[in-house]
Amino acid sequence: QSVADLVRISGLSHGTDVWRGNAQTLIQEGKCILSSAICCRDDIMVYLIHKGIEPETAFNIMENVRKGKVAKGKCDKWEEWKQIMIDHGIPDWYIWSCEKIQYMFPKAHAAAYVTLACRIAYFKIYHPLVYYAAFFSIRAKGFNYEKIVRGKDRFYSELKRVREQSANGKLNNTDKDFLNTANLVEEMFARGFDFMPIDMSRVNASKFQIIDGKLMPSLDTIDGVGGIADKIVNASKGVTFFSREDFKNKTGCPETISLKLKELGILGNIPDQSQLTLFDFM
Repeated sequence: QSVADLVRISGLSHGTDVWRGNAQTLIQEGKCILSSAICCRDDIMVYLIHKGIEPETAFNIMENVRKGKVAKGKCDKWEEWKQIMIDHGIPDWYIWSCEKIQYMFPKAHAAAYVTLACRIAYFKIYHPLVYYAAFFSIRAKGFNYEKIVRGKDRFYSELKRVREQSANGKLNNTDKDFLNTANLVEEMFARGFDFMPIDMSRVNASKFQIIDGKLMPSLDTIDGVGGIADKIVNASKGVTFFSREDFKNKTGCPETISLKLKELGILGNIPDQSQLTLFDFM
C-alpha cells in the first residue's frame, strides 16, 4: 500500500530466515501483518526503543539478532534480554521471530534498492525505448544480433526452441543468457517497438541507440565481434569503404568477421575485392 511496504518487502527478500518459516508463517497465522513484521534490522531497535527498552540494550539486541548469533545460540545475554523484552510487553511471536533470524538487511540498503526500482519502473512505463536501450546495453548478456534482429519469425522460432529446452531442463549457459534477454525482447515487441539493422556509419560499439523511433543494436551484439567492436567503430568514422578488402585493411577486421558483416548486410553491396574487373565497366 505504500513505499514503506516496498522497503519492507525488499528487506524480507534479502534476509536469511526472515521471511520463509518466519514472517511468512506469522502473517499466514494472523499474528502480524507486513507493517508489524520484522523486515529490516533497524525495525528491531526502533520498535524496542518505542516500547521503552533502553537504547543501548535495544541496539545490542538488534545486532545479535541480525548477525544470527541468537538463532545459533551464541548470544550469552539472550535469556536476560528476552526477559527484558517480556517485561516491556513484547509479544511472544516477536521474540520467536528474533530467534529464527540468520541475517538481516539494513533498511538504508532496502530503501536504496526500492528507490532505484521505482526509477527503472518509471522509465519502463513512460520512456520505454530509453529503458530498453539502457537494459540491452548494460544487462543483456545474451543479446544475439543474428537471432533477434534478422526477422521476428526467426526470433520466435529460436525462442520456442530455447523454451522447450528449458522445460526439459537441458539449457546450456548460452541459451540461459539468451532466454533471459529474449523474454524482454518479446515484451518490447508486444508493446509495438522494434529494432533497426546496424548501420556502420552510425553504430556504437557497445551501446544501443534510439534512431527514428527504433533501437539500433550495438556492434558487439554480433557473435564474435565483441573484443574488436571499438576498434572497428573508431576506424569506420567518416570513412567510405570501397570493398570488403578495403574494410578489412582500414579497420583491421579479421576475414571471418568481415564475411559475417557482409552476410548480415551491414557492409551494404560493396564487392569483396578492391581491384576492378572488365565486368565493372559493363
